[in-house]
Amino acid sequence: MDTASFVEVLEKEGRLLADAAEGAGPETSVPPCPGWKIRDLLGHTGVVHRWAAAFVADGHPAPRPMGEHPGLDGAELVAWYREGHRRLVDTLAGAAPDVECFTFLTGSPSALAFWARRQAHETTVHRFDAEAARGGFPSPVAADFAVDGVDELLRGFHSRRKSRVRTRVPRVLRVRATDADAVWTVRLSQEPPVTTRGSQGDAECELAGPADELYLALWNRRPLPALSGDAELAALWRETSAVV
Repeated sequence: MDTASFVEVLEKEGRLLADAAEGAGPETSVPPCPGWKIRDLLGHTGVVHRWAAAFVADGHPAPRPMGEHPGLDGAELVAWYREGHRRLVDTLAGAAPDVECFTFLTGSPSALAFWARRQAHETTVHRFDAEAARGGFPSPVAADFAVDGVDELLRGFHSRRKSRVRTRVPRVLRVRATDADAVWTVRLSQEPPVTTRGSQGDAECELAGPADELYLALWNRRPLPALSGDAELAALWRETSAVV
């Protein structure tokens, strides 16, 4: 997927998130995020959108903290969220392709590509959260986008020192999308996981399912799909994979 495609996804998913949050109401609990209500979800995602947009707009080269929850509620909070989402989309769509600014995952061809991708996935996962709170059938996640999100999670987030997915002795986990040509081999140890694309060697546990189910399951939004082999590795993922 290219940067423009990620921006298109971000625009659509942000609107769906706002619509679902507005329909659910600020006091509604968000099942995938224990302890959160819709106002917390909107506040968090709106702050992230403004934080991300500012790096690109300012060409800011170093990390800086996120802002605070705006202290709004109800219709005012939804409007605040929509405005920040619109600002993020417009910033990314209008930025120079070679803009230089802070990023925090390796592997992207440019800073702009990084932020478009990261915010598209950030918003999609939280759109699912908002729709889970509202109830009804969630909006679909396209297979190619879901594959990219699994890749970002496994080869991006969980390659960092912050990843808590560790094992005392070396173990191997396989992740396989059944509706796309996408397989990942995750090598676990006392160091951060090392993930490669493809089926390389034997695995002690394999998680397999449609790409959209894997995407939401690996972000701990849905139950893990079909697994074979050592279920303890699947349980380890559930217990330690939350991104911090």
